[in-house]
Amino acid sequence: MTVEHNGAEDIDRALALLWHVREQHSEPARGRRPRLAVGRIVEVAIGVADAEGLVAASMHRVAKELGAGTMTLYTYVPGKAELLDLMVDQVLAERLLPGPGDERPADWRAQVLLYSDRTRETYRRHPWLREASRVRPALGPGHLAGQEYLLSTLDSLGLGAAQVTAAAGALGTYIDANAALEAESAHLERVTGQSDDAWWDQRSVFWHRYFPVDRHPTMARVWENGGFVLTAAEQAAQAYDFGLNRLLDGIEELVA
Repeated sequence: MTVEHNGAEDIDRALALLWHVREQHSEPARGRRPRLAVGRIVEVAIGVADAEGLVAASMHRVAKELGAGTMTLYTYVPGKAELLDLMVDQVLAERLLPGPGDERPADWRAQVLLYSDRTRETYRRHPWLREASRVRPALGPGHLAGQEYLLSTLDSLGLGAAQVTAAAGALGTYIDANAALEAESAHLERVTGQSDDAWWDQRSVFWHRYFPVDRHPTMARVWENGGFVLTAAEQAAQAYDFGLNRLLDGIEELVA
């Protein structure tokens, strides 16, 4: 695997694009008006990714959609990596999370649920987001707004600074990971035309012919006692709510 190392100038340019300097245009030739804006490029790239997946949103394809040459795009955005950063940060900003001084739910748990609901909805609208690594995030306003919101919610509980960051990290990772799984499930259903339940039904023969009960007694017992009666979507929703609420219970107990 090739690891990219950006120079200071490249990083500074990428950050400038993220932080609202991005609407500035490259200098056009004398007497000619600029044809594109970075915001429009990002908008079109997101549209392509929404419709056809992240791999389709190449610089060449986005340029074609805009009626421009591929090399023209590089005068606005340095490359695909920077374009992806802009796309991710733009859709994260769509969550419209309350900022400092904005009205928000009074209860801290409800504040976390607001973050959860809006993050999951963002993944549903933009399922390609599951393919974008969040390990080294773009330090843009969309990402930082989410961080500020979670940190401020937990900081209000009187936890120590290290506990606040740990709790925010645990919640953010849990919510993002499950939102990505949900988006993956929806993507598979769309591209295959087969629901998760239909996929499992198609493999029902496994339980009758191949499943070794003696090696999986707990699984068999849970099955016999109704532990797997829900649909795949219902089971995923139940597991998500259970896990999130136990995380919140743990934080609440720590505070108490």
